[in-house]
Amino acid sequence: MTTVQLRRYVVEPGRMDDFLAWFPALVPVREQYGFRVLFAVAEREHDTFTWAVAFDGDEAAFTERVETYNASPERAAVFETFPHCITSMEIGFAEDALAG
Repeated sequence: MTTVQLRRYVVEPGRMDDFLAWFPALVPVREQYGFRVLFAVAEREHDTFTWAVAFDGDEAAFTERVETYNASPERAAVFETFPHCITSMEIGFAEDALAG
């Protein structure tokens, strides 16, 4: 079973470039903890950034791994340069609407 989490951020107007310059540094750290970034898209017109991250396991396993990832020194190091430009976020588990 693969669990997918959909994450949507609203970025401060005029700060998308700052966020996009920082975001690629996060991907290898997520991967190090067993996550796969399925896609990441910026919608400049609405100052939104949406991405999906997958993990092989159920929601409980995903959540457990997130706790490990969040406490990691690797994540802390990446967030030392975080641009602090997200004004709000929506995060939730997603399901394939086209799957039988």
